[in-house]
Amino acid sequence: MAEPVVQTIELTKRYGAQVAVDRLTLEVCEGEVFGFLGPNGAGKTTTILMLLGLSEPSSGTARVCGLDPTRAPVPVKRLVGYLPENVGFYEDMTGYDNLQYVTRLNGVRDRDARPRIEGALETVGLAGERRKRVGAYSKGMRQRLGIAEVLVRQPRVVFLDEPTVGLDPDATQRMLELIRSLSRDQGMTVFLSSHLLDQVQRVSDRVGIMLAGRLVAAGSIDELARRSLGVDQARYTLEEIFMRYFRQEQPAAAPAGR
Repeated sequence: MAEPVVQTIELTKRYGAQVAVDRLTLEVCEGEVFGFLGPNGAGKTTTILMLLGLSEPSSGTARVCGLDPTRAPVPVKRLVGYLPENVGFYEDMTGYDNLQYVTRLNGVRDRDARPRIEGALETVGLAGERRKRVGAYSKGMRQRLGIAEVLVRQPRVVFLDEPTVGLDPDATQRMLELIRSLSRDQGMTVFLSSHLLDQVQRVSDRVGIMLAGRLVAAGSIDELARRSLGVDQARYTLEEIFMRYFRQEQPAAAPAGR
């Protein structure tokens, strides 16, 4: 297997008596799309925030591109891209100008940034909307502009938190194609957090299942099908596999964090 670019060992986050993430140990390898699955409240967003250095773990360790995001949050942020569920842009600026602002913040000269921005907008299908103010963008267009922002920063790892929630079927399909292209065409590692199992199944190389803050299973969909159901994945969907684990863990499950 390729070298892991995301690694956690016993990573834990507590809020008082509540355990949002409970001793999470996982590895995500370079160039793969890793689907991080679980219902709302399973601890997915909390995990991402710790991996980005935006929240400090209560115990355990994390490494992103070999760096500890708690001790070296700024260097980690230079190597990763992050698309939250509700991506924010300057509404009164155009799509192009928003991306140019990002490249300037990252120290890229305008003449060097221009081909990056043009290429990113072409990749996400927004070249024709480059001069439109973002305030007039639909949610699907905003999400695609978020992917364009990831592309212009050229990160090694991309964290996507529920990137298709609220999108119509056409926008969802566009987004899934873009997610897959980040790995296939751009060589990036994609950490995809979602509760929409059918969509995750279409793009992920491996998945991890979170329930009540605990990672209860991780592997390829075929491995999980054989492990939980004893059958080949062609006969079962990821949702059926997930529900098998959910039923097994339900007696021990308790409310956790986001």
